[in-house]
Amino acid sequence: MADAVDSLIRALRADADADRPTDRTPDVGIIMGSDSDFDVMSGAFDALSELGFDEQTDPADPPDSRFTFETYVVSAHRTPELLYAYAETAGERGLDVIIAGAGGKSADLPNMTASIAYPLPVIGVPVQEKSVDSVIGMPTGAPLVAVDAGKSFNAGLSAAQILAREHDVLADRLRAYREQLQQEVGAVSSDVHESGHELFGRRRE
Repeated sequence: MADAVDSLIRALRADADADRPTDRTPDVGIIMGSDSDFDVMSGAFDALSELGFDEQTDPADPPDSRFTFETYVVSAHRTPELLYAYAETAGERGLDVIIAGAGGKSADLPNMTASIAYPLPVIGVPVQEKSVDSVIGMPTGAPLVAVDAGKSFNAGLSAAQILAREHDVLADRLRAYREQLQQEVGAVSSDVHESGHELFGRRRE
């Protein structure tokens, strides 16, 4: 096994054995099968950041934010040992939900993560259209929640919704975000109505 992978596995298992309060551990794990998936998966970062999450990069020095997420590249096919260690230790390391993205026709990362991390909820993100069938094709009894291809922003919102059942402050932030969207739609609706479609259309060109 490559030294870098072995080092990550040891760090994950050591973190699982550490005694840390839950408010100092990451709430959401974001994993992707390759760094080529990064641009698509960045929507999840954006959604969580919009809701006040910070990224945790060092377990020994977590950010001050109450809600945090972590990020890893984990290949189901090239680094199966790392995948197993990540998913197996996720709950012990404090995670409450995992967002897993993968592309190609063999997009197995979300599925395998859901199987190993069970009963921790996993939200699958098909990075490409051709990944959809693979991501949503879990058998009965092995559930996986999934969003549409490329919709990692929605995966981030869904992760926050899961956490909001136990954290009122997140529920309030989600409501505020929805109200902001409604305000934006209302403003555009008023603009197109009052300006007329021709002027509105020219301003958008």
